[in-house]
Amino acid sequence: MKRIGLGLLAGIAMIGMAGAAEAKWLRADTDSFIIYSESNEKSLREFAQNLQRFDTTLRLLFKVETPGEESKLPIYLVAAAPDVAELATGSRSASIAGFYRQDRDGSFAMSFRQNGGSSVTGTSASQQVLFHEYSHHFMKRHLRAAFPSWLIEGFAEYYSTVDFDKQGRAMIGRPVYRRAYGLLQMPKIPAERLLFEQPGAMRNSGQMDVYYGRAWVLTHMLHHSAARGDQINAYTNAINAGTDPKKAATDAFGDLAGLDKDLNRYIEGKLSYRTLRDPIPISANIRIAPLSADEDAVILPRLERLNARGDAARLTKARDALRKLAAAQPANADLQFELAAAEWDIDRDKRDLAAMQAALGKVLAAKPDHVRANVLLGRLKLYQLREKGEENAAAWREARRPIQLANRTDPDDAVPLYAFFDSFLAEGKRPSDMAIKALERAFVLTPENIEMRVSYAFALANQGEFDPALRLARSVAFDPHDNGRGEAMLARLEAMKARRAGAGKEAVAGDADDD
Repeated sequence: MKRIGLGLLAGIAMIGMAGAAEAKWLRADTDSFIIYSESNEKSLREFAQNLQRFDTTLRLLFKVETPGEESKLPIYLVAAAPDVAELATGSRSASIAGFYRQDRDGSFAMSFRQNGGSSVTGTSASQQVLFHEYSHHFMKRHLRAAFPSWLIEGFAEYYSTVDFDKQGRAMIGRPVYRRAYGLLQMPKIPAERLLFEQPGAMRNSGQMDVYYGRAWVLTHMLHHSAARGDQINAYTNAINAGTDPKKAATDAFGDLAGLDKDLNRYIEGKLSYRTLRDPIPISANIRIAPLSADEDAVILPRLERLNARGDAARLTKARDALRKLAAAQPANADLQFELAAAEWDIDRDKRDLAAMQAALGKVLAAKPDHVRANVLLGRLKLYQLREKGEENAAAWREARRPIQLANRTDPDDAVPLYAFFDSFLAEGKRPSDMAIKALERAFVLTPENIEMRVSYAFALANQGEFDPALRLARSVAFDPHDNGRGEAMLARLEAMKARRAGAGKEAVAGDADDD
């Protein structure tokens, strides 16, 4: 066990970034990732090796037996942190250097490549950002439990600084230097507030930085302090058993004022880190190839479309830009798909469904088995049937055919599976057994997807399997990224369970009366 002092770290500055040179996009495929970058092959390979090594470390620590993923996480590396910020928010001045997003069309992460001349040793700034974001993905995918917001963020910060020594052994629990100023110079957030408030309740970016820093240090203390023993497991086990979060915290940690004092003392001390006994191997299964000219042309427009969702004005601009690009390159099937997807993403009253259908026609004429284009065509057909109030079951079956083709083309893509399940809801029908099986498979492939998790929880509840449904609901309710859906979902499921239990009691009472 080694120790590092935080010392006088408050003066460490943000890392300067250099401008990007013109380059072609490369794609690296590993056991767990698909990485897109404009860097040269050597630097991309080193980045991919280190990221896959980090994934292997997490799998070893959490006893995940599979060496990789059926459904790999796409990662996009742009030149510098301001480029990430611009894609995330539309502004280069936003304080965002990386992010992880997931929706019904899949998950992806973004980070940056350049690191400038940092005086801090260890994992680079860009790798730390990406390790943080990937830790979120790993937790959601492989740790099937409910975790409170502070621990979700503390977990990601704690593992963001994993580094490897000269022997290839993972060093875990090293300081998160970028949190030093907030921890040492900003007003403290009491442990009780940290435990029970969402990060979104913080009033400004300074408070948010303190929240992340104290979440990291509390996670670190609970993993490394002998006096705190197995408290973290007792706490999370109680939460997942349905214990009130405040009772779970006081039962596990004791007096919360005392926890706060211990946390403050811990920050002022030296932080220990541990080194795994055996080296983590470097994967030899990394394939790098340049994108085709058509694929290269679509990367940045795709990222703008994906990140503009929820911003009507920005999405309209992205759609209009795609219209121009698609008109200039009518034979580029990838651009035509992005145009169709942008038309679909936009507000209903501004959609041009004829243009969308024409663009999909061009995609499928060039690539009849294009998975996402077939899913989108199916969704369009289903939408049109619903809008006209179609009741002919044969018409609905026909509308599902492109989605079924997409599933046959790529059985390990969760999007067609979920779209097939969702098609029955669009029709206003109870999903078939096959549709429930499709939803189950989609959930197995992408359990991190909150929308699929919600749908699967209700599907389980409708089958009377309330305990696993409620466990899933709790995992959503605590998630700081769920926009408040989880608590309402949990209440609905508990009401369903109560109604079902009441109906059962009434039936038993009725049987007794009949006797």
